[in-house]
Formats: sequence, C-alpha cells, structure tokens
Amino acid sequence: MLATTALLAGACGTSGSGEPADSGGPIELTIATFGEFGYERLLEEYEAAHPNIKVTERKSGKAGPHHQNLIAKLGAGSGLADIEAVEEGHLSNVLDKASRFNDLSQIGPADAGADRWLPWKFEMGKSKDGKLIGYGTDSGPLAMCYRKDLLEAANMPSDPQSVKPLFATWESYFQAGQEYVQASGGKPWFDSAAQNFNAMVNQQEVGYLDREDKLTLDNNPGIKRSWDQVTAAVAQGQSAKLTAFSNEWNSGFKEGAFATKACPAWMIGVIKEQSGVENRGKWAVTDAFPGGGGNWGGSYLTVPTQSQHPKEAAELAAWLTAPAQQLKAFQAKGTFPSQTEALASPELAAQTEPFFAGDPKTGELFAAQARKIAKPQYKGPGDGQIQENVTTPALQAVEQGTSAAQGWQQLVDGAKKIVG
Repeated sequence: MLATTALLAGACGTSGSGEPADSGGPIELTIATFGEFGYERLLEEYEAAHPNIKVTERKSGKAGPHHQNLIAKLGAGSGLADIEAVEEGHLSNVLDKASRFNDLSQIGPADAGADRWLPWKFEMGKSKDGKLIGYGTDSGPLAMCYRKDLLEAANMPSDPQSVKPLFATWESYFQAGQEYVQASGGKPWFDSAAQNFNAMVNQQEVGYLDREDKLTLDNNPGIKRSWDQVTAAVAQGQSAKLTAFSNEWNSGFKEGAFATKACPAWMIGVIKEQSGVENRGKWAVTDAFPGGGGNWGGSYLTVPTQSQHPKEAAELAAWLTAPAQQLKAFQAKGTFPSQTEALASPELAAQTEPFFAGDPKTGELFAAQARKIAKPQYKGPGDGQIQENVTTPALQAVEQGTSAAQGWQQLVDGAKKIVG
C-alpha cells in the first residue's frame, strides 16, 4: 500500500532537459509509486553510494490513478518509469501482461532470490509461465484489533489472550458479534461488511477467478458461504455500515462506532491517527484472526521493458527490497516488511505501539502472523476490479436494505461484466 512516487510524464531514460541520460552524464532512473513507501532517504543513500546513478522520485497520493496510468502507458508502449510499483490488488492485471515486463530472475542481482522473501510473497510476484515480474516490498499480515473498553462494557472478554476464542473462526466471530450487539444495546460489532468479506474471500483456496481466468462465482461454495455469513451479520445489526476510508469511517474510530476491526499491519497507524489521543489505551490487538489469518495489502517493484536501463533499474529495485532497506522503510513509514531476514530481526521484534493497551509488541506479533500465511491465492485479471467496483457496492446495498439474495445477484452480474 504504500509508497513513494508518481509516473514521470516523459519517456524513461531522459534528463529533465530531454537529453539522453547516457550522453556522458549519470544514468537517470525514475521510480513511479503511490502513497508512502518510505524510500525518500533510501534513494539519497543509494545515490551517494552510486555516483553514476541519479534517481527521480515523484509521489502519487492514490493507488487507483497510479495503476490506471500504468495500464494506459503499457498500452501506449511508452511513458513508463524505469521502476513501477504495483499494489497486490492490481498485480493480476500486470502479470497478465508479463511480456511487457523484465524477468527479474534473469536481469536482477543473484542475491535477490526466492529465499529473500516469505514463500507466498515471492510466488505472488511470478507470472503463469514462471517469470519473476516483481520484487516484493511490504506486506499486510492480518490480526484483529478491537476496542477493549467497549468489550469490557458489554461484559465480554477483553484482554489479548481471552479474546482469542472470539476470533478463532468466522463462526465464532459473528456469534460474538451477535452477543455484543445484544449486550451493548444495539451497538455495531464491525465497521463494514465489505472489509470483512474481502478478508474472507482472500482466505479461500480459489478466489473470484480460477487459474484459467474463469469466473467461479456460480460454483464456488466457499465464497457463497462467506457471503451468507457476512450478510446474516448485517441483518443482526453487527455492521456500522461505514464506507472504508470515508470521512464517516475515519470519525468512527474516534467515536467508538464499532468494536472490532480486521487489522492488517498498516491499520495500526490508521487507528492511531484517526482515534486521537483521547482514545489512547482503548484499542487493543491480538495475534488471532478468523480462519487463521491472511494478507491484506503490500506491493511489488517491477521493471517494464520500456526502460532504457533495465539492469540498473533491477539493481535499484533489488536494493530497495533488501531486508536492511525494508526495515528502514518500516521505521520511516510503517510499511511492514515481507523479507524473512527482516521479520527475524531484533529491530522488528522490539517494535511496540504505546498507543494500544498494554504497549503490545506489534513487530513480533505481525511477523508471527505473516509466517502463518501459506499458499497465495491466484488472482486473475479483473480480480481487483471485482472487489472494488462490484463486491463493495453490492454489500453496501445490502447494508442499506437490499436483500442478501439480490445483493448476491448484483455481485454475480457485475463480475460477469468485468470478466466477460
């Protein structure tokens, strides 16, 4: 999620004046990302150690426009940066165009191999034919965050150990939600149906699309079961019916509008920022998640074939995604590393979060959650669009009164329009 720069408007490999970068001056590289990757000082460090390299970093605030720009310039055949960041939700659309990206296993440094990353993270960066398209940056291992004070007020377990049975499975989670709604006089258990449903779908062995890129909704009982569970919870009043990342959702953290939150590592910073100092010590986190965990978020660095300096770009991308640099990025912006050596580091293990009850060791907790993730789910072209543009609106419709059956049909029909 998280990163640093926007797309360079001109062609790659040129200086600001339009002169070729290899005309006697330093090699000029561009890196196009979005959000916050924590690379600002790292790029300065890289330039200092490589006097022949100059790196231009331009930030784009939102992931959506960045990826739209990326796909458009892939189609145009020019205009891409030497390094393009890709968020996991959009990765399938890039892997589907693997021929337009360099195979990093062929042009990258020898030390940037599979053993650098958690197995699932490395495998997600490969195309169907085995090309390594992306070096993994951060990750989003899932735990559960909750309002300790609200659970206490409802006479429910509230310390990080005693709440684990509540969050063991989706069945136990929604059962606890029903109990909370009743005990609290009708207060919501979670923020939105879509936030939980996305996590539930990602835990399935097969997601919206199979490896032949065929839509599975008509014959995927796991996804349908998840739909039935989350919409039943909505009917019980468990959802606060908030749109994620909206102003109302942001305010919900401060106002205690919901008691639990699906919590990837990067959500810790969101909760802290949106809750405000007056809620310090009220939020808690536990190393449990319904269904055993999963991943939500994280990105990759790719090198398009448009780059005039693919080898140098691959070397920079490999350096940025090395354990030492990813730890520095984590310390700068909270982007949780996906590298095995970084996850085992004393620096990460020592990371705590004083804003949360009990000052939990969040670095150690999320590292353990990351190791629980096994085989990555295959994401076919259009997967991210289904999630963002079809599933979320369908669930929001259910939250506003549409029947669960009608909402499901809305999801199926919308997904078919995207996949074809």
